[in-house]
Amino acid sequence: MSSFVKSKSFKYAKNLIIGVGAAVVLMGALFKLQSWPYASEMLIIGLSVEALIFLMLGVLGPDKDYYWEKLYPGLSDYESNIAPLTAGDLGEVAKPLNADAVEANLSGMLEELKTMSTSLGSLKALQEIDFSGTSEQVKAMGNFYTRLNEAMADLQDSVEDTKAYKDQLAALNENLGSLNSVYGNVLNAMSNIGKN
Repeated sequence: MSSFVKSKSFKYAKNLIIGVGAAVVLMGALFKLQSWPYASEMLIIGLSVEALIFLMLGVLGPDKDYYWEKLYPGLSDYESNIAPLTAGDLGEVAKPLNADAVEANLSGMLEELKTMSTSLGSLKALQEIDFSGTSEQVKAMGNFYTRLNEAMADLQDSVEDTKAYKDQLAALNENLGSLNSVYGNVLNAMSNIGKN
């Protein structure tokens, strides 16, 4: 019986009965106040239903919000001596962590964070460069950046990659120099147009 009373279907039915009963009482009072036909019968039915609801609630008693005695056996007994969770064996409450697995996962995450940090630093540096030159030079810079990323990925594995990285930097310097000269020529041309 007690498991049925604690079931979801019973709680739903109890709420439904309370709600419908209250609606019937209100309608009976409305009929009586307005002196409509069958007002007395509606009020009698509504108050009878409400009396049965209050009887049911009085017999069943209130629901418990939490069932702490399942976690702490003997909690409902005033005289019981319950030790806190920190006082002894935790049993099933807490299981030990595998330190090696946690350390391996953390080290993998740290490596990924370092890689992301390097990539974000490269993107920030690229963002600060002024690409207002010709489209071919911008395309060359994009190609250079792709080759630079490839070179940086293999930098730790080989000394040959270090040399290729230096060559890429020299090419970048040449591209930047030509970009600056084009920009200077554009500025000179613009100043000459302003003089004419």
